[in-house]
Amino acid sequence: MGLSLLAKQSFRAAILSSALSIGVVAGVAGTSVPAYAKAAPASFADLAERLSPAVVNISTSQMAETRRSGLSPRLPEGSPFGEFFDEFLDRQGQGGKGQSVPRKVQSLGSGFVIDAKGIIITNNHVVAKADEIMVNFPDGTKLPAEVIGTDPKTDIAVLKVKPESDLVAVKFGKSEKSRVGDWVVAIGNPFGLGGTVTAGIISAINRDINAGPYDDFIQTDASINRGNSGGPLFNMDGDVIGVNTAIISPSGGSIGIGFSVPAATAVPVIEQLQSFGETRRGWLGVKIQGVTDEIAEGLGMDEAMGALVAGVTEGGPAADAKLESGDVIVEFDGRDVPEMRDLPRMVAETEIGRDVVVVVVRDGERKKLSVTLGRLEEAEEKELADAKDSTDDKGAPITLGMSLSTIDDEARRRFSMDEDTKGVLVDAVDPASFAATQGLRAGDVIVEVAKEAVSTPAEVKKIVAEQTEKGRKSVLLLVSSTGDMRFVAVRIEEKK
Repeated sequence: MGLSLLAKQSFRAAILSSALSIGVVAGVAGTSVPAYAKAAPASFADLAERLSPAVVNISTSQMAETRRSGLSPRLPEGSPFGEFFDEFLDRQGQGGKGQSVPRKVQSLGSGFVIDAKGIIITNNHVVAKADEIMVNFPDGTKLPAEVIGTDPKTDIAVLKVKPESDLVAVKFGKSEKSRVGDWVVAIGNPFGLGGTVTAGIISAINRDINAGPYDDFIQTDASINRGNSGGPLFNMDGDVIGVNTAIISPSGGSIGIGFSVPAATAVPVIEQLQSFGETRRGWLGVKIQGVTDEIAEGLGMDEAMGALVAGVTEGGPAADAKLESGDVIVEFDGRDVPEMRDLPRMVAETEIGRDVVVVVVRDGERKKLSVTLGRLEEAEEKELADAKDSTDDKGAPITLGMSLSTIDDEARRRFSMDEDTKGVLVDAVDPASFAATQGLRAGDVIVEVAKEAVSTPAEVKKIVAEQTEKGRKSVLLLVSSTGDMRFVAVRIEEKK
């Protein structure tokens, strides 16, 4: 029975492949399939053999300070022997409780070659803060790598090695042509086992998993596990349509829910990192939120769409163009803005300094405004510098990579907060911090830290210090973003 079924499937795949070669095939109920759609081959072996030499293992190491729990035996509270054991271990050089000890931390990930001369793509989180990066090729060759540039917002990193001869390289494809149900192949280094090939389909597109401001993931059921991070997701033509980045799993193993940064998002970032060593994104200078059916009705709109302007940055491009709080941006540079989350990507992908037409709905009427875009990175640096230089006594030192302040009337006006909003305001976020990679941004409100309610920056700092003393590597925050509550685990970053 099993052999007969496999034979039928192989025969059907062969028929479909032949039909696709002439343009279209018959589909369900008389529909047709575009020529670029590919049926599952009888085997993925040829594809794997051709592509695997371009997929590499990336090994990183770094020195990290870790707190030793101490070697003292467990003793009853208040035991007179406690001090004796701590003193003895100190004399032996073994360190007592809470002592910081440097140790080498190693991690493994995946990557792929896009230029035969030695350009390699991986995830930012694979190489972040690494002291040494070694690229291991399938033929056993090992080469040290240098970081050309990284982008925490999309979790992309570009590396360079110096090979003695040209490498096998792969190219990016058109991820925007990919459809739910298309076959894909993932190649990587799960659990440090070495090159591994898995196949599956695209389960969904345009996924937002709250990983960053430009979420637009491809979801796949091709097995992606720990160590696959930074590896490629291929279509049936052998083109890279995604960079494997994240999974949802209670155990750390694949449960068929993996996510890849689409090529359409990754390629512009990679080109900027190669050219400038950094990203250069467009900046509009607005705080936005989604448009609900109720908001749309209240604004006299026929349908809920676009991005509602909740605040305008003083001196920014939007302010210069006379955008106002309460405007709904429905078109940007000739393109419709279906949802709030579409606008940041559109703006970021637009050339800095370019004049664009923004269409807003104001008082029930559509209005065209011309905006000259600024640069996002410069705006973030200025915002962070202003926060650091501020002498306002309500502020606090940078905590968890964020500048924090109490919520006052000015803050409520600036970020259009409700009167009952309570917590600590995030004034600015260091773009290089772990907090930034978790999607935290100016205007968010920290409601709880380690499940304790907070209302001042000093309280946040105190709780973080307590968590650090306990040897915790991260702290759990309850954050309100435009009214939506979510928990975020933020790494407690080491003091420089």
